[in-house]
Amino acid sequence: MLQPPIESAQYTSAEFDAFCRKNNVKRSLGRTGICYDNAVAESFFATYKKELIHTRPWPSVDQLKRATFDWIESYYNRQRRHSTNGYLTPKEYELGYRHIKQLAA
Repeated sequence: MLQPPIESAQYTSAEFDAFCRKNNVKRSLGRTGICYDNAVAESFFATYKKELIHTRPWPSVDQLKRATFDWIESYYNRQRRHSTNGYLTPKEYELGYRHIKQLAA
């Protein structure tokens, strides 16, 4: 198993960056000083883990892949309201709605 270097600023260090590049690891965190925040992505993965991954044991990766697809397509994108989208579902937002009041009309 690959072991990344340990350092106090572990995820933003040049050493960790070199380790990831050498091992073809794509990082979700940008470089230090970049203003773009990945809070939305982090929120998605926290929700995914809480609402699907940690709800039961998964006997196989294939079952987890199918359940993940169903969770995203059937629930997360079509039923679950998101504060980032003004409490619209991603599907509603994709259809051009920009305010929840537009749905009540």
